[in-house]
Amino acid sequence: MRIALVHYWLVGMRGGERVLEALLDLYPEADIFTHVYVPEAVSAKIRAHPVYTTAIARLPQAARHYRSYLPLMPLALEGLDLSGYDLVISSESGPAKGVLVPPGATHLCYCHTPMRYLWDAYPCYRREASWPIRLLMAPLCHYLRLWDVSTAARVDAFAANSIHVARRLARCYGRRDAIVIHPPVSVSDFDCGRPRGDRYLFLGELVGYKQPQTAVEACLALRRPLTVIGGGPLLPEIRRLAKRGDVSVLGRQPDPVVREHLSTCRALLFPGEEDFGLVPVEAMASGAPVIALARGGALETVLDGQTGVLYQGGTTDALILAMRRFEQAPAMRPEYLAAQAARFDVAVFRRSFAAFAEAAMTQTGAGFRPVQIRVPPQPS
Repeated sequence: MRIALVHYWLVGMRGGERVLEALLDLYPEADIFTHVYVPEAVSAKIRAHPVYTTAIARLPQAARHYRSYLPLMPLALEGLDLSGYDLVISSESGPAKGVLVPPGATHLCYCHTPMRYLWDAYPCYRREASWPIRLLMAPLCHYLRLWDVSTAARVDAFAANSIHVARRLARCYGRRDAIVIHPPVSVSDFDCGRPRGDRYLFLGELVGYKQPQTAVEACLALRRPLTVIGGGPLLPEIRRLAKRGDVSVLGRQPDPVVREHLSTCRALLFPGEEDFGLVPVEAMASGAPVIALARGGALETVLDGQTGVLYQGGTTDALILAMRRFEQAPAMRPEYLAAQAARFDVAVFRRSFAAFAEAAMTQTGAGFRPVQIRVPPQPS
């Protein structure tokens, strides 16, 4: 059986690329197709496979400005020749599921999210764009939404990375059903046995919807030390805010440094709404409690009062109250936090996806449910 994995773009290692690695473990003979490929930015596991790019990769400065070519990506995807492949798996967050598969082949889509900049986050992206871009966005995004919806019919079966995304997928694509298979975390890479320090941690891209300013402002108001790890357009603003208190802004850091801070922080602050959010699971695998906004994927990973604190309202004051509640509560046991994280281990993902793919290819997927690992109650 010949297998093709279609990923939106390969320009770094984030959650989507970790899913791709897990799929490569399942299908080691698979070929990879993508819009843009930067070999030095991805793992050796990905580089070990044949990677074929669309016409987007041949456009000027595509490796850096690939998002600027979004309107051309539908045509580029449809130009890929997947003749001879029996199974096509698209990894969808940017345009990937719109490929044309050969007759008789099965097309499965693992949906991280319908494209945020076309759907839920469109007003935010439009507000933040310059006025010439805003003029172009309305007609271009309308055209891309029509294409995005129409290409859902090219998929035989969807898997979503969270209940939150499954609901969004059904809303965007005309009530298409999706099985929920949470993305993988290599739990064994993290150490939950280290002594905890007094510094809170914010970890993630410094972009608006992740709300890094909220984390900084809450720690400044409470006079609590905070470490911020991540890069992005808000980095200068976060550095300016950090000068007002004990806030250490480290920028982007390699994985060993990230794991060190996860293993020793007092708790992870997670004030943004995510489709799933791998970082809270990585924190729990490291024995760190999570203080998270009660929206999106955090509702599926963080157990309020057991592995962290969930709070309503996306304001700085709401986060301050949540941090006070966390500090007044009994300490959370690192072993229990790691047990919760084990529900999302890479081995669980592999078993779940393999069963989903087999069921879909034999047209018996109606009764399939992903594998679950039971976590014992929190010890008193």
